[in-house]
Amino acid sequence: QVQLVESGGGLVQAGGSLRLSCAASGRTFSSYYAMGWFRQAPGKEREFVAAISWSGGSTYYADSVKGRFTLSRDNAKNTVYLHMNNLKPEDTAVYYCAADRTVPVPTRAHEYDYWGQGTQVTVSS
Repeated sequence: QVQLVESGGGLVQAGGSLRLSCAASGRTFSSYYAMGWFRQAPGKEREFVAAISWSGGSTYYADSVKGRFTLSRDNAKNTVYLHMNNLKPEDTAVYYCAADRTVPVPTRAHEYDYWGQGTQVTVSS
């Protein structure tokens, strides 16, 4: 089993920044997991935000966040970080961390086996 715990969400004004963290643990977790972030706003489907390969050498971003969000990982700490800059009200959602060993790096929600509980990000205008 793999456990994922997100943190760092909160309320921020438009144009502000937040850093989300996702700490992974569990007997079967290893650094060889790709990690992804998804978000879900009220009344909308869960959508892909960003993903990173196990080595950190490859990152993928949704067009809506490209240039504003940066995903990184520290395998020594089993933690991934989503740095979110120039936040917009449309970024308001619950953000979920996900992990999977699928290769290549998955960018669709159904490809991920493990999920965190989510952290709320609210951007006020």
